[in-house]
Amino acid sequence: MTGQHRIVVLGAGYAGLAAAQQAVQAKGARVTVIDLHTEFVDRVRLHQVAAGQDVPRWELRKTLEAKGIEFVAGRAERIDTAARRVELASGGVVEYDSLIYALGSRADLGMVPGATEFAHTVATSEDVRRIPAPLTGRVAVVGGGPTGIETATELAESRPDLEVLLVSADEPGSWLIPKAAAHIRAVLDRLGVRVHVAKVAAVTAAGLELVDGEHIAAETVLWTTGFTVPEVAARSGLPVDARDRVLVDERLQVRGIPDVYAVGDAAVMLGHNGREARMSCQAAQPAGKYIGAAVAARVHGKTPAPYRVRFVLTCISLGRRDGVVQFMHADDSNGRTVLTGRKAAWIKEQIVRAVGRAAKL
Repeated sequence: MTGQHRIVVLGAGYAGLAAAQQAVQAKGARVTVIDLHTEFVDRVRLHQVAAGQDVPRWELRKTLEAKGIEFVAGRAERIDTAARRVELASGGVVEYDSLIYALGSRADLGMVPGATEFAHTVATSEDVRRIPAPLTGRVAVVGGGPTGIETATELAESRPDLEVLLVSADEPGSWLIPKAAAHIRAVLDRLGVRVHVAKVAAVTAAGLELVDGEHIAAETVLWTTGFTVPEVAARSGLPVDARDRVLVDERLQVRGIPDVYAVGDAAVMLGHNGREARMSCQAAQPAGKYIGAAVAARVHGKTPAPYRVRFVLTCISLGRRDGVVQFMHADDSNGRTVLTGRKAAWIKEQIVRAVGRAAKL
């Protein structure tokens, strides 16, 4: 023990970086961020990388240390909450007084047979690097959620030489109001993206097998549906739900474990009316900012106010020149206002830039 309060942040995603930047403001605290990756790339731009575009990226160690935050490159294997230390895969140990668990999520390739062996994802920069380059022939994008829609439209617009398919169990954008869903489908049609509303039974080296027996040939399969979280919390004995997400209280403290907090995709954060916050940077970054400030307050003997997730909108890019912005109620239910076209694309771009700046500030 050095006399400084040791705040350790596991994870250098949107939530972890926001937490570290707030926590370092606590007088007498030493903040350390641990992450396997050594550079930061905006996750919400990875579909652009898959389409061959250059996006901003920066070195974590250099940027964090300039702010007085220590960076440790490594993979956390286990948290010893009794001894207050994080055990790394390398055999190293990092001790803490307060711990913020923000390991985020990754693509779930265990949903159907063959996905792990034959599908690629756009969940992390490492995943995108493994996508065959250059893409050729037919690309099947699986998943009609925001990531799948953005990936399919970005590929179709940037690479008109490709044949792009979007395979989804539901109509793309069906969770939004009809006007938004109709615009998404119109843009997919305009860009030449063929939509198959069907469930995937398996991924093979030759493409997709659907539950109805149909085969879809594809040179490349991009899997964008379903996310899972690291098993570190469950392996360490932290309370988790059936999906291994950490259970926290109204102040994002891990239930039953003092001085350990969890935030972002890897935690079950509750919003208005007890609804769980969806996995998104819109939920993760503000929550990370809150928990960093909350831990800093606790260092000085203060009790933070409870945290509640609030949503404003959902924005989906449809290539570089089109988009959809669906305004939401605070509890993440759909509002009645939708913006589309170039104005929506501009709003989405400004939001993404702001998120990126906030991660680096």
